[in-house]
Amino acid sequence: MTKILCVIPLVLIASAALAQTPQDRAKGHDACSRDVSRFCRAQMQDGDQIVLACLKQNRARISKGCQQMLASHGQ
Repeated sequence: MTKILCVIPLVLIASAALAQTPQDRAKGHDACSRDVSRFCRAQMQDGDQIVLACLKQNRARISKGCQQMLASHGQ
């Protein structure tokens, strides 16, 4: 679980690091953490871009909140 806590903020930071506040990053983590653990667990050790690619591949299956978070960050 702690791996998820580290991965999600990094994925979301990659696209809009300077525009986000710490609260925005926490919201991104909350929005996608369950989806990462559910659909992208095998890729969690492979780096942020791989996890992001996994979320994009599973976009139709991930939660609406995570979909919105990805869209709001240009993903």
